Amino acid sequence: MPKKSTKMSGLQCLATENVWFDKQRYDDAEKCFYEGANGTVTKEREFNAILQDIAKSRQNILQSLNGSSSHGGGDQELVSRMKGMELENQTLHKVVEEMRAALQKLELRVASLEKSPAGVTCTKAAPVKAAPVKVENGDDDDSDIDLFGSDDDEEAERIKQERLDAYAAKKSKKPALIAKSSILLDVKPWDDETDMGKLEECVRSVQMDGLLWGASKLVPVGYGIKKLQINCVVEDDKVGTDILEEELTKFEDYIQSIDVAAFNKI
Repeated sequence: MPKKSTKMSGLQCLATENVWFDKQRYDDAEKCFYEGANGTVTKEREFNAILQDIAKSRQNILQSLNGSSSHGGGDQELVSRMKGMELENQTLHKVVEEMRAALQKLELRVASLEKSPAGVTCTKAAPVKAAPVKVENGDDDDSDIDLFGSDDDEEAERIKQERLDAYAAKKSKKPALIAKSSILLDVKPWDDETDMGKLEECVRSVQMDGLLWGASKLVPVGYGIKKLQINCVVEDDKVGTDILEEELTKFEDYIQSIDVAAFNKI
């Protein structure tokens, strides 16, 4: 029983507390507390971010200063190289000027040597003067000098004529080029009973100046008929194809027709 009374007394105490009636006030206080705590953390974070940005800016400034110093060293090297090139250019200009002066002196010396007769190593042969022709019965001494050289002109004309005659004689001795042609003839018989041996004898019996018969053969035409194919060489100025056909067609007992199979200039 005493335990029960103690328990009831505790509940009575809690019931008499007014905390439950002021709950809204306590909730507001808790909210303000947490908002203040969060605001402090946010401010600290913002402050840390600002510090980091400042550190980065300092680092960038240092890097830019180092870079400018390195570029300054490169510029100094470039300036020194340019100065060296200018000195080399001046030296080259001096060398070129000296070479020009030496060349001018050499040209002047060559010109003076060409003008002076002593500097000429090769002299032209003096022209041969004609011997004076003495005139009989001449009282004036000036008549002994031939100013026009008529004898020399006659001698030169005679030599020229002799050379022309010798050239003409030499040219006349050369054999003239004779134009020749190679002709391949197809000689056709009447039928397969024609004696081809006799036909060839008739063809070769035609002889004339500028005509030379060559090789021959029998070529089958058809139905047992063969034609005679014979080659000949002729001189164009003496023998033509018309003359050959006219002479060969006289053997009308053996030869039906004649055709030119090939014609080539030699």
